[in-house]
Amino acid sequence: MPYTRRALLGALSGVAGLATVRPVRASGRLADPLGVRADFPVADTSLFLNSAYITPTPIPVVDAGREFAVSKGYAPIALGDMLRKTNVVRAQYAKLINASPDEIGFLFATSEGENVVARSMHLGRGDNVVIDELHYETEFVLYAHLAKTTGVELRVAKAKGGAVTTRELEPLVNRRTKLVSVAWVSHQNGFRHDMRSIADLAHAHGAFFYTDGIQAVGMFPIDVKAAGVDAMAVGTYKWLLGAYGVAPFYVRREVLERLTLDRFGALHVEKELPDRQFEIYKTARRFDYATLAFGPVYQLGAGLEYLERAGVDRIETHTVELAHRLRRGLLTLGFDVTTPEGNRSSIVAFRVSKPQDAIVRHLAETKTQVSVRENGTQIRVSPALFNTSDDIDRFLTVAEGLK
Repeated sequence: MPYTRRALLGALSGVAGLATVRPVRASGRLADPLGVRADFPVADTSLFLNSAYITPTPIPVVDAGREFAVSKGYAPIALGDMLRKTNVVRAQYAKLINASPDEIGFLFATSEGENVVARSMHLGRGDNVVIDELHYETEFVLYAHLAKTTGVELRVAKAKGGAVTTRELEPLVNRRTKLVSVAWVSHQNGFRHDMRSIADLAHAHGAFFYTDGIQAVGMFPIDVKAAGVDAMAVGTYKWLLGAYGVAPFYVRREVLERLTLDRFGALHVEKELPDRQFEIYKTARRFDYATLAFGPVYQLGAGLEYLERAGVDRIETHTVELAHRLRRGLLTLGFDVTTPEGNRSSIVAFRVSKPQDAIVRHLAETKTQVSVRENGTQIRVSPALFNTSDDIDRFLTVAEGLK
């Protein structure tokens, strides 16, 4: 008897359904307050506190990716249907960040967003770009190259006590500043910027304000309008619970025309005109110039549905409380914590002095997954929605062996 696509999907759904029914290990405290831990198998195999690196994908998102892959093998989805699904996901994402669907395009990676923005600023000698030292590595690579090729000056604000405020940025911004760029949440120590004050500073000098939002969106509620952001790109394999190869790109409607296109393709054509002329979308869809990674788009849709059910506000409350618990415990153990007190993200970093090979060995022996950074001198811990207070306490026990 032939194995039909419907039968195969049914069988796979059955397996996935069994996978979601697993006990949550409880202790004296409330275990799994968001009711999501059973959807994250990684929680049963290790002490996973590394979601700022790669956030594990919950089973419903795995199922969405599996179903798309099965469809590709048994009954490929038509391009028109995939584009319609993309527009559904576009609207889902817009709702998440308080934008309009026509302000959302799709790129392939977070770094592509800053490249689009930087290229559109027409940077030259005498101009400057302002970032801070807590930014991601891409910015330093990108602007070092542009400094050599265009003569633009890169100005880097120094952090004080693990934080960068407008006080540190303000002396660097002037009438020749074309672009101010920060990571909404720093991947280095989890510092969460006060976005509105930076936006006001940039706009007062006529500068464009861009943010890398990959460590923010999905971790806590985002309102790009209230934040004053001009553009933001976000890869989906971290707090959005998705996969690789797709990155929603928000561009504020009022500044869309400031961003120029350097590549063209059939998928950003809104209307065909006579004599092989074309009208390109005037919305952010103009950045969807070619075939997207549609599998990850479907997974992003499932991830966004999952976040909506869990409640991003509840995720923030839960994970920030875990981060504060972790920070207090590390200080009690005598560690140098580089994340500022009262910070509102779920990322905590601290310094260690043990040799890197000893650190890696200890983490492996205790089945603990965190990020070992800065040539082994810093550890970054990042609890997610599926982690619990017990996980934090277990890690603090592990941390005693890192002293």
